[in-house]
Amino acid sequence: MQSQPCRQLPKPRRRGRTIRTLSQLVAATLSLLLVVLGPPPSLAEIGEQDETAPPSPSSGDIATIPIGYLKQEVKKLIPLSRLDVEPEDLGIAGAEIALKDNNTTGKFTKQRFSFEVERVPIGGDPIPALVKLIDSGHHFILVDAPAEILLRLSDAAKGKDVLLFNVRAMDENLRQEDCRANVLHTAPDRAMLADALAQYLVWKRWPRWLVAKGVFPEDKDYLEALRRAAKRFGGTIVEEREYKETPGARRSDTGQLLVQRQMPAFTQGAPSYDVLVVADEHEVFGPYLPYRTWDPRPVAGTAGLKALSWHPAHEQWGATQMQNRFQRFAKRFMLPLDYQAWVAVRTLGESTSRVGSGDFAKVNAFIRSDEFGLAAFKGQKVTFRRWDGQLRQPIIIADAELPVSVSPQEGFLHQHTEVDTLGIDQPESKCKFQ
Repeated sequence: MQSQPCRQLPKPRRRGRTIRTLSQLVAATLSLLLVVLGPPPSLAEIGEQDETAPPSPSSGDIATIPIGYLKQEVKKLIPLSRLDVEPEDLGIAGAEIALKDNNTTGKFTKQRFSFEVERVPIGGDPIPALVKLIDSGHHFILVDAPAEILLRLSDAAKGKDVLLFNVRAMDENLRQEDCRANVLHTAPDRAMLADALAQYLVWKRWPRWLVAKGVFPEDKDYLEALRRAAKRFGGTIVEEREYKETPGARRSDTGQLLVQRQMPAFTQGAPSYDVLVVADEHEVFGPYLPYRTWDPRPVAGTAGLKALSWHPAHEQWGATQMQNRFQRFAKRFMLPLDYQAWVAVRTLGESTSRVGSGDFAKVNAFIRSDEFGLAAFKGQKVTFRRWDGQLRQPIIIADAELPVSVSPQEGFLHQHTEVDTLGIDQPESKCKFQ
């Protein structure tokens, strides 16, 4: 049999070479795109984008919602501690970082939030600043001012499509006999703060309080709130002692030796008590009391253990990410006034996105409705009380370093919501909106 000639097997395809050729083509294409479009942003650049910038025009018509911030400068005493010097951007920084949050969401809801600050010097007239904001289209304005200034601004804006947010003043009359229909309060009042502290002291079974009070009107207002809280929650004020000295040169004429002798003498001979509660909002003497009392007792109130809307070390319920973002943004810690301004601006961001409009009437009605609720790092959504415009919110109990607790405390019940055990409840409210 004649053998068949051997067939030559086909040569294998050069797959590696083909893949290399495609890779080179893709690389060349990407290189061309980089030349035309520029390099993509880094992750760090993405994280630090200016979220206050308007969305791309290609996204369609953008609704602009301007937010104003009116800050009335007031004369203050030099703080006893250098750690308590107010930052120049206190409050404003909180509003600005909330604005960034709003504009991040606004890129998807076709809304853009702008921000304008009007500063009024000490003794200056705030009305022209308010008129300027209103005339430039600001329907929502944060007011960082004392109570009497807030009332003047509210009356000047009466009848206009303007909603004011009180981010500073703690006076109860603003929520009671002097309440205004065009004002909402993100700052807690003194009744809320006193109730929050009283609940914790009673929960700890420290019901007997020696009160050290100052001479300023604000000190007397806080004292009244403490008296009311003691009556509500079962506390007993065993004695009230007034510190009558007014501040002198503050730091320069208060040597440690003098203070070390004076404060024990001031607190000596008191009836048996569990806690020294201080009513000294101007910090004339209160910061000197911890560790200097005659009897070894904790100090609370406006010194020592305090009731606050926010604390720089608060980290529960996702607050850590808020604290970190604020610190990167403002290069300092977030303080209560920053938080109160943040809540006001985020209230507007949440409401405009929910109603799908920046229309004043729709937004104003939604904020006051049962549908509104804002996640605010407090373990529950915060809302506004219909009867006085006050933001209902849990209150942090803390010392200088760390939060100690959060009120309302366990066991203090309410027929609707426990957070309404803090402050003036609806049945006792004197508010009749003007």
